[in-house]
Order: sequence, then C-alpha cells, then structure tokens
Amino acid sequence: MRTVLENIRWETFVDLAEQRRGSVPRMTFDNGVLELMSPRRQHKNIGCLIGRLVETYTEVLGIEIQSVASTTFKRKDLQKAFEADESYYIQHAEQIRPKEEIDLAIDPPPDLVIEVEITSSAIRKLKLFAAMGVPEVWRHDGERLQMFALQDDQYEAIHFSKSLQVLARAYPHGNQFDIESTV
Repeated sequence: MRTVLENIRWETFVDLAEQRRGSVPRMTFDNGVLELMSPRRQHKNIGCLIGRLVETYTEVLGIEIQSVASTTFKRKDLQKAFEADESYYIQHAEQIRPKEEIDLAIDPPPDLVIEVEITSSAIRKLKLFAAMGVPEVWRHDGERLQMFALQDDQYEAIHFSKSLQVLARAYPHGNQFDIESTV
C-alpha cells in the first residue's frame, strides 16, 4: 500500500522518520514529495530472498559486507531520502562498519541497493538513487531482477554485477535474472 503526500517540508519528513517506531512504513522523499509504503508479503519475501542470496554468496567467498537495510539515507542539500528494501556496503564496508550514523554529506552511499517495485512508485527511484550517487541498483518487479550501474549520472542496464561479479556471471540471462517470487 502506498500513500503520497506533496508539499512536505524537509523538517517534517525528518521528524516523521525519527518518530516512527521500526521501519514501517518505508519512506522515500524527493523535493517535497513523501511516499509512504507498507510492503506486502510478496514484496518482503522477494527482498529477503535477494538479500539472503547476497549474504550467502559473500559469506561463502569471504567477502566482508555491511548490511544497512533499514537505514534512512538522506541528503538535506539534495532534498532526497530513501529506505531501501536491502542495501549493502561492499567496497566501503570497512569504512562504514564502525560508524553509528551514516552522513551522506561525508560518507559514501551504499555500494548496492536492492529495490522491489511490484507496484509503480510515485517517485522515480532510479533518478533519486542516481542523484545520491548509489553505484549499483538491483531492481525486482515481481517477476524479474534487473541490474543497473551508475554511468555519468544515470543508470545503464548491466549484464553482471559490478559489486559481485562472479555471482552474476554464474547465472546470466541477458541483463535479467529469473528469481522465483513464490516464496
């Protein structure tokens, strides 16, 4: 379920995000537009499945990662914020691990964001992620997983993950990956 509110001040968004208990509803903010989303079971199952895939793969290969799934990433200067279904620091894991708070004005954004979009969003999330400098996004539409890498301030579909190359090369299907969504 999605609710969209317009003409919301940044300070109002920050207050709502800080006063909320837990991570539901999930919030996305883009220049005065606030989208509140309560994920349904299928949405959560797909996000968890992809997250387990990343975590199992990196564990088996001994790749250090830092999961930051429920973190609210925000940039006041850009008037943008998001909460991903799953997100990871891979290349920057050691830099982020000791931090209590992540400040995107000085810290890098997550290396990998996983976004499940079964229903269409009012906010163009790829454009928002690009503005915030997220290097790689995996997006699942309920049927297929697509991978995108940031190139010159916009995303291009990629055939394999830049963050986890061996994983993607082992299971290619064009620039899409079939993942069973009937978990």
